[in-house]
Amino acid sequence: MPFDSPRPSASIGAFKGDAVSGIPFSVGRGFNALSFKHEMYSGTMDPLIMVDHFVMTESTFGPHAHAGISAVSILFEDSQGNFHNKDSLGNDIDLMPGDLYWLKAGRGAVHDEKPRPGARTHALQVFVNLPGRMKYDAPDSLHVRSSDMPMLSGEGYRARLMLGESEKLKGEKSPALPMTIIDLMLESGGQFAHKIPAGQAAFILSIDGDANAEFGEKSTGLHPGSSLSLEPLEQDGRLIVSSSTKAHVVILQAAPIEEDFVQKGPFAMSTQAEVDAMFAAHAAGELGSIDF
Repeated sequence: MPFDSPRPSASIGAFKGDAVSGIPFSVGRGFNALSFKHEMYSGTMDPLIMVDHFVMTESTFGPHAHAGISAVSILFEDSQGNFHNKDSLGNDIDLMPGDLYWLKAGRGAVHDEKPRPGARTHALQVFVNLPGRMKYDAPDSLHVRSSDMPMLSGEGYRARLMLGESEKLKGEKSPALPMTIIDLMLESGGQFAHKIPAGQAAFILSIDGDANAEFGEKSTGLHPGSSLSLEPLEQDGRLIVSSSTKAHVVILQAAPIEEDFVQKGPFAMSTQAEVDAMFAAHAAGELGSIDF
């Protein structure tokens, strides 16, 4: 999936509590996205490296390798048709609207995702960093079907717990470091509260509609295509997301890794030498392959 999205200019950045807008980009006729990259958040996006909010209608990237990261596909419920997922781990599955697929690439895996003919995939592609001690782990994967995701609901909101924990509900666990992913729908006047444990960071993205996020002593407005990266508090905090209109918001929460890394395209390793070695290994066919 996308890994050559445009680089942010040096002037783009975020102070604590600022909303950041995505950078539009497209590939061919079948892929349009807004890209959010770690350089845009003054270091507060950790452990996320990149989030692309995209619509994809035809095969675009072809088989490609990943290493040192997890590549996570978060499909929204308004996707149409099947999203074909195949990788060098032996997985050959169709993701349905609302599904999640987590590929922990570790020491290297080859991956391909594309809409079936006539399908329209509306989704996020998220690159999650792996700590140095996990970058050479064996590849692993997790497919969570929409029908298996716990649901949080209340007056004015409906939230799908795609991964992790919220309130008293527990969803599936990531095959890498723990992460909570919440796909939130707000009605006009709706308000959703979620506890963020001490030491955990959060990334909030408005997919559609205007919303407001309150955390600690800060309150920040979000418009469609804007995001907010929250640094951890020393004690448990309460994130409150509300909207005066209908809104669609995604929350990703995890503990920062707090390690230096070098990213080049689909690889993120601890040093440049390791990145160079991964490119060489991929060129030699050592990261696996996909048979079609």
